[in-house]
Amino acid sequence: MRAAVLNHQPGALDIEDLRIDDPAAGEVLVRTVGAGLCHSDLHFMEGIFPLKVPAVLGHESAGVVEAVGEGVQHVAPGDHVVCCLSIFCGACRQCLGGFPNRCVNPAATTRAKTDPSRLTRDDGTAVVQFARLGGFAEMMLVHENAVVKITTDIALDKAALIGCGVLTGSGAVFRTARVEPGSSVCVIGAGGIGLAAVQAARIAGAGMVVVVDVSDTKLETARLLGATHTVNAAEAESVVKAVKEVTGGGVDYSFEAIGKKATAEQAFEMLDIGGTATVIGMVPNDTRLEIRAMDLLSEKRLQGSMMGSNQFRIDIPRLIAMYLDGRLDLDSMVSKTLTLDEVNDGYALMKRGEVARSVIAFSA
Repeated sequence: MRAAVLNHQPGALDIEDLRIDDPAAGEVLVRTVGAGLCHSDLHFMEGIFPLKVPAVLGHESAGVVEAVGEGVQHVAPGDHVVCCLSIFCGACRQCLGGFPNRCVNPAATTRAKTDPSRLTRDDGTAVVQFARLGGFAEMMLVHENAVVKITTDIALDKAALIGCGVLTGSGAVFRTARVEPGSSVCVIGAGGIGLAAVQAARIAGAGMVVVVDVSDTKLETARLLGATHTVNAAEAESVVKAVKEVTGGGVDYSFEAIGKKATAEQAFEMLDIGGTATVIGMVPNDTRLEIRAMDLLSEKRLQGSMMGSNQFRIDIPRLIAMYLDGRLDLDSMVSKTLTLDEVNDGYALMKRGEVARSVIAFSA
């Protein structure tokens, strides 16, 4: 099978032919149909976060089940599925406590080091699956607890977006922050995750949704998807001041969907008394955030969100239902459709800020 492999950090992706093993007990073989380009992969391509290489990148994918291993019960060959990197064991303290997105037992859903690798080159070299998925490939071999069966009523290239970006952005609103009807919201960053948060805020009944970005094109898309006000950070003297002026003092909820120190701090600074700032973006490991301690006495809160605090086997079918009944717009989020060979071009567009989301469509 063909796959996009990261061989060096930093580095671009190389298209290679790899071997994929047969499904072992508890595993599912998926033929990939659609895969979204997420900014998280770019962090690893740029070497901001370490990763063992060679590795097949990609973690926002959907496809059709080709085969299953012994004991698999959730899906069968022919089923349409969305993959999610919140692979859960179902037995650890976090899973049993209702937080499968925070599963602390990856060994239960990963092949042992003594087992054959799921992916190899012709010479036997093992190839890592990024996020235990490796979605930039024609086939994926994953644990059963990495997939959710979905209806065939939605195109798989659109369903793929829900596996990470839409799930993360909407979950931060619905599950992590629990935005209340009539409240004021600001979303910093109008990429795939940010636009999902915008739509979720609208669906949740927020009275005001302010979106901050440096791209007028993205801000226009944000208005289409539910933003009531927009701020171009490249033109504003102070983003925080601009948001406070628009909202009359600050927001009840803010969401940082970029992953930078400055924007994470802005998310906290723009809060009204009693407001909550949620950092969704992947801020680099060694970064320290600075906030004014006195603001904590005003009951302002700063929190993180891991993959939207999701319970993806519940959340993804719900989000698909929202798409099918018209409440969730996935079509407007897709700026570009690519082939696997164009994956590096897609990330170049992302770095230039020219797209909200690009999707790889695999040939049938």
